[in-house]
Amino acid sequence: MNAPMAIPQPIHCRSFGRGPRKVLALHCTIAHSGAWRGLAGQMEEAEFHCPDMLCHGRSPDWDGQGDFHDRMTEAILPYLSEPVDIVGHSFGATLALRLAVEHPDLVRSLTLIESIHFGVVRKQEPQLMADQQESSAPFRAAVEAGDYELAARLFNRGWGDRDGARWEEMPESTRAAMTRGVRIVPACSPAVFDDRPGLLRPGVLEGVRMPVLLLRGARTAPAVAAVNDAFARRFPDAENVVVPTAGHMLPVTHPQETAAQLRRFLARGAV
Repeated sequence: MNAPMAIPQPIHCRSFGRGPRKVLALHCTIAHSGAWRGLAGQMEEAEFHCPDMLCHGRSPDWDGQGDFHDRMTEAILPYLSEPVDIVGHSFGATLALRLAVEHPDLVRSLTLIESIHFGVVRKQEPQLMADQQESSAPFRAAVEAGDYELAARLFNRGWGDRDGARWEEMPESTRAAMTRGVRIVPACSPAVFDDRPGLLRPGVLEGVRMPVLLLRGARTAPAVAAVNDAFARRFPDAENVVVPTAGHMLPVTHPQETAAQLRRFLARGAV
């Protein structure tokens, strides 16, 4: 018997800026659309359209149906009605890549910031993946135990701003939002580790013809650096850029430096 078809879940989207260049920006896990406010504020030439993922921001909770990456791609598509520049951060970068591969006529350029598409280095860098899995073991144990607040705290410690507020210093509303969002992390694994969408098949990345900016912080995890290096070898037209002093959250912690790189990159093409 076939599984029932999942009902589309509309997501919330807000915009920042009024410039002529349209940018679709996809945030990381346990963040929300407001994470792009600082970067957008540095770029008068652009208008940022920033959807909230399911279980994040003002979007509804994921109903648990189907594959999460499929459902998010489906939910974002209505905001890809004309050619835009796509910027994705962390898990958002995996969605940005999929949209660029599946809808190249609607993507002028692709910027992947701190992509966690670990499937691209899984076979080539097995020790890096083993180290990554070992470091995330306490997080996975918390999820399996149903302790989502602890899971959110551990996830934020591993991927958040190293110099930011400690968990107990954060407003209760912020901690609650992170606890809500972290529930989707296990559902992201088929896309992140196993390439369920098939983006890493031979010839797929090599067929991406729009310009690509690969951006990461110098203080990021070794596995993320390996992802960018692997992508740089496969995209036909890619820049691989490292932002000094920044970590995984560089679009948030270093908006001025990120904007400078993005502005330079976008200047390669016409509005």
